[in-house]
Amino acid sequence: MGEVNNYPRLHNAAWPGVVGKGSPGADPVIGLDEMLDLTAAATVNGIKFDGVDLFLAAPHVDIDSSDDDLKRLAEKVTARGLVIGSVVAPVWAPAGGGSAIGGIRERARFLSQVEKACRIGRKLRELHVRPYGIVRVDTAEGMGWFDGSVEGEWHRRWERAVETLHEACDIAVQYGERLAAEGEICWAFLHNWRDAVRLLEAVGEPKVLGFQADMAHTLLFLYGYNAPLDCELLKPGVEVTPAFFGEAYRTMTKALRPWTIDFHVAQNDGTVKGSGTHDKTGRHCLPNDPNGKLNIPHHAGFWLRDQQGGLTKACRHICWDGCMFPDDVMRDPDTWTSVLSAMIAVRREHGWPE
Repeated sequence: MGEVNNYPRLHNAAWPGVVGKGSPGADPVIGLDEMLDLTAAATVNGIKFDGVDLFLAAPHVDIDSSDDDLKRLAEKVTARGLVIGSVVAPVWAPAGGGSAIGGIRERARFLSQVEKACRIGRKLRELHVRPYGIVRVDTAEGMGWFDGSVEGEWHRRWERAVETLHEACDIAVQYGERLAAEGEICWAFLHNWRDAVRLLEAVGEPKVLGFQADMAHTLLFLYGYNAPLDCELLKPGVEVTPAFFGEAYRTMTKALRPWTIDFHVAQNDGTVKGSGTHDKTGRHCLPNDPNGKLNIPHHAGFWLRDQQGGLTKACRHICWDGCMFPDDVMRDPDTWTSVLSAMIAVRREHGWPE
């Protein structure tokens, strides 16, 4: 008997080919064409990936791509039977952007990258290769600046983050796009679950700015990395039974789920990892990693179903994120069988037919 649910669509992220790659001591970059081929080749009982989510930075997709460049991109994606979903705006300084909580010039560079990403997103929709998806952002600033020694610094930078994201929302509206802020321990004010909610509420544009939930990154919110005082739900030395873990996970997802408009399926072993130039963040593991803390289909439901157990249907597609997987893992066909099987299991339990 075949699968009943065909939504949410199943996507693979292309950026694990570049994030944390290409710098001294790191694995070489895997080009976009190869990432598309790996995605298109994966199959489990006749089910394949429906599409890819893209990183809008060279060498994959140049943020300054011309319309002709984007037309060629659309053709190479559709030629493999795929579509494009969410796209990542390269808002960080090394990619041409700047801190959302920095000075005037930094914030202008941040907003310029957001606008370029929104233009690309709109063009890909016009080319009929992008039927859904958001533009992903963060604050493009870590937490290293804050040590509590400068009175008022937290508040000043918080106000800048709110103002910058307000302006980003105005840009997104002009292009018919929605933005999703990625919660991750390495991004200021999105580095814990409480501040992420506070920031989204402060911006106050729920129809334009939502939350991107990655199962690997958000798991670390439970441990209070970078923000242990009011966000630590799993205490050191306390036995973490399945019931205790579930209650902590429920507390976090109850707060963030109403804002969640983009969702990454992932596994994490509860530790942090950095690679190349990428700061330490949630370690992404293979779905069946023996040290993985998540029952992927079960815990995905905390995000994809409301408090009463009903489907939110807030995400038209879900995406696998294997960020910083080594190249040899990326090129192993068994990797994609395992990943696609996990994705199918999530859709089987929390999807719907259309």
